[in-house]
Amino acid sequence: MFPHHREREQPIFSTRAHVFQIDPATKRNWIPASKHAVSVSFFYDANRNVYRIISVGGTKAIINCTVTPSMTFTKTSQKFGQWADSRANTVYGLGFATEQQLHQFSEKFKEVKDAARLAREKSQDKELANTALTIAAPQDLSDELQSPPVMCVNGPEDKLFRSQSADITLSSEKERIKKMLSEGSICEMNLEAELFTLQDSNSKLVAALHEANANVEQWKKQLAAYQEETERLREHVADLEAHGVQGPSDLLKDELTQSLEELEALLKAKDEEIHILQSKKAEYHEMEHDRDEAIRRLREMEMRNSDLERRIQNTEQNLSNCLEERDRMDNEIQRAVEILDIKIFDLNDLRQSLVKLLEK
Repeated sequence: MFPHHREREQPIFSTRAHVFQIDPATKRNWIPASKHAVSVSFFYDANRNVYRIISVGGTKAIINCTVTPSMTFTKTSQKFGQWADSRANTVYGLGFATEQQLHQFSEKFKEVKDAARLAREKSQDKELANTALTIAAPQDLSDELQSPPVMCVNGPEDKLFRSQSADITLSSEKERIKKMLSEGSICEMNLEAELFTLQDSNSKLVAALHEANANVEQWKKQLAAYQEETERLREHVADLEAHGVQGPSDLLKDELTQSLEELEALLKAKDEEIHILQSKKAEYHEMEHDRDEAIRRLREMEMRNSDLERRIQNTEQNLSNCLEERDRMDNEIQRAVEILDIKIFDLNDLRQSLVKLLEK
């Protein structure tokens, strides 16, 4: 896909993970970018001093992200992490097979981000040094440029400045609420990723429990058969002793003793396995509780986002009203200026007439 870049880029770290991308329509749901685990690698371009994360699935690149100092890799669960790429206008998510792989990728991401930050600082320092060598002597500023501008704060123009100040305040409030809404969306994505992991673990645990229940039934049947065999052997020995036989031979005794020991060991092993399965069943109930808690938190976050969206709509409506009021005031000021121009022209005409009368 990238032959020119691959010639000058060197891989520095590689792992395997399931790749996801955020749904561009809803900005909430995850869309699988690969059907199975693929290779995710860090590459370093020595010529441009740039770090990139690249993952290829089949014949196309599903991740082609340049690492910047502003990026942050967030662990949303024990095996899932994500980061945002503003250039591609998307959020990438990685699902790992083990917690150790997630930790290794997170540490490498931090190292690469710090290296990218140092590279940018060196580049900026070099540009500043080149700029400093080309700066000419400062020119003298005229008195006209140095004098501060005079602002009129009387009359209708004072209302105009006040409306502009209110406009700026409303705009800052709108940006603050949008930022809160964006943070809420990120929290929602984290909760959905955690819910996805819990559902995946839940399905695996349910399958294991079904398989274990089937094995338990089979083991119970085997145990019943072994117990019947043991009782039959004991009855046979008792029958031999009752008929006055001196007892089974030493070889038969050894075989019976060995069979009993094997059956007891097997019973003990099966009891331990049943105990393990019961403990897994308790873990399954705990996992269900965590899933319900994640769903509850997700619903609360959706309600919070709805409230924030309502507040943004109200703020936008107030801002629209203020803009209309400001336009109306601008029109009034313009009409007042035109009237003043006419009055000034009339006064000037009257002054010239009076001067002519005085001269006569």
